[in-house]
Amino acid sequence: MFQIIGIVLLFVCVFGVYIVHGGRMDVVIAAAPFELATIFGAGIAALLIGNSPTVIKGVASGMGKIFSGPQWKASDYKDLLSLLFLLTKTMKAKGVIALESHIENPHDSTLFGRFPKIVKDHFAVDFICDTLRMMTMNLEDPHQVEDAMEKQLEKHHHEALAPAHALQNMADALPALGIVAAVLGVIKTMGSITEPPAVLGGMIGSALVGTFLGVFLAYGLVGPFATRLNAVVEEESSFYRIIQSVLVAHLHGNAAQISVEIGRGSVPSMTQPTFSELEEALQAIPPEA
Repeated sequence: MFQIIGIVLLFVCVFGVYIVHGGRMDVVIAAAPFELATIFGAGIAALLIGNSPTVIKGVASGMGKIFSGPQWKASDYKDLLSLLFLLTKTMKAKGVIALESHIENPHDSTLFGRFPKIVKDHFAVDFICDTLRMMTMNLEDPHQVEDAMEKQLEKHHHEALAPAHALQNMADALPALGIVAAVLGVIKTMGSITEPPAVLGGMIGSALVGTFLGVFLAYGLVGPFATRLNAVVEEESSFYRIIQSVLVAHLHGNAAQISVEIGRGSVPSMTQPTFSELEEALQAIPPEA
């Protein structure tokens, strides 16, 4: 919502003030389609040249995140803590062997099945199951498990940030591509140097539209989009940090309730459930679970 308001305000402040100040839009409107095709087209081409298909797909899907925000909402954090509570409580009561059927087939698990949104996140499920699998292989040193989880998180976070970095690189290139479009316009103008001043003025104005659009797109749209996408990815990474916090706390010998409380402290403040809200969520889990 705020992104849409920001875009509207951006155009009002830039073009509205220009018009109020006596600027003529006819030159801008006439030149904009050609300049945009040159600048934005070249920017997309550079994006395709410099990145892998996976990163390019991430940029495309990331555009939705820019407007919708992080995929994890407050209820999802409570669900994650509830799932981890069930897993750690089962380990405490019955041992890690009791979890083998759940971690080998999480999509058929009665524990994981209670939280369908989490199950749809392949990394979250694999991250939980791989860590529990290490525990079943008697890797119970909390520090070794924490190091292994940290490496997985770093790799995933690096890959998740790649689309935001690619978008920022595109934003950095747009002002220079605007100059390229402007230089081409000047070359065209110099080829018509015998034309009257009024015609030459219009041609020079069209060329300068290229420089304007390059800077405008870079700092007004694409750059802020990259910043927003980076912030969304950073917030989403907190979801996986909670998994690490809870499972490592469990390995340190804490009770399931204490472990999830430690994990609750890692939830972003805007979506963090209170102690009472988490307590209610845990008490709402059916006894047969």
